[in-house]
Amino acid sequence: MGILDIFSRNRDEDLEKKRREFLLKNGRITEGTIIDSQTTARGEIVFYVYSVQGVNFESSELLTFEQMKNPLKYAPGAKVNVRYDPKNHGNSILE
Repeated sequence: MGILDIFSRNRDEDLEKKRREFLLKNGRITEGTIIDSQTTARGEIVFYVYSVQGVNFESSELLTFEQMKNPLKYAPGAKVNVRYDPKNHGNSILE
């Protein structure tokens, strides 16, 4: 890993942090369902589906440390709250 990789990773983390902050402040909430999960070197990734105005969306998210404390909440089949961007319904996070 080179020095440029470190700067790139920090930039990506900053963008993700800003995206999450925006959705927490401005996002609307709908119900979704966890459809699958996968353990990776970076942590637990969950895949989920949700619907907005009759259109289905599918997304995935790397669970945070706090979310990992309650694994049953994010098990396949579980109902979850999804916060999405009202101007870009495909941009979402799990609550």
